[in-house]
Amino acid sequence: MKRLVTLMLTGVIAMTSVTAFAAEIPRETIPLTAEETQVVIVENLIGDVLDQVASGEIGYGIASSEADKRIRNAVFEDRTNGYGYGILSAIANNALRVTRDRVLRPELHAQYEEYLRALLNDLIADVANGRDIENAREEAYTRIYQAVNPAYTPREIGTDFCYMDTPAVDMAMFPIARKLLLGAN
Repeated sequence: MKRLVTLMLTGVIAMTSVTAFAAEIPRETIPLTAEETQVVIVENLIGDVLDQVASGEIGYGIASSEADKRIRNAVFEDRTNGYGYGILSAIANNALRVTRDRVLRPELHAQYEEYLRALLNDLIADVANGRDIENAREEAYTRIYQAVNPAYTPREIGTDFCYMDTPAVDMAMFPIARKLLLGAN
């Protein structure tokens, strides 16, 4: 039933959108708090911009500026089903940032994917066997940090960031880890 509602909503949004749909937002870049409806709205607004980034035609700065302009205008014109600029912009900019990074560093992304597949192999299998993906994602992120510093332990939410001793890790690893887990789901 949920899929039917999502499909119907997607169809309605696609038909009412002014901007032509092009690229799909990579699911591993979507903020954890985002809803599928919000993602579809963003895809309809910036899909062609995401295509340009993926093909290397434009960089992140120009793409982000264009995406922000389109989202801001859509919010002002009440074409976002009541969703605000904050979440829609985060969805767009995450997708643009990761897509641009993949264009600039494809070999490194391939290496990270191979490395993370080995590091998270048991978690990927657990998700395939029904483990909660959110719980697996949290453990995957912890393992990534612990691969750099074995003494790392995650802190409780609400801990002041200045007291956290988080190891330096290439941020490209996190969407790749999510991609691997989502692929197993």
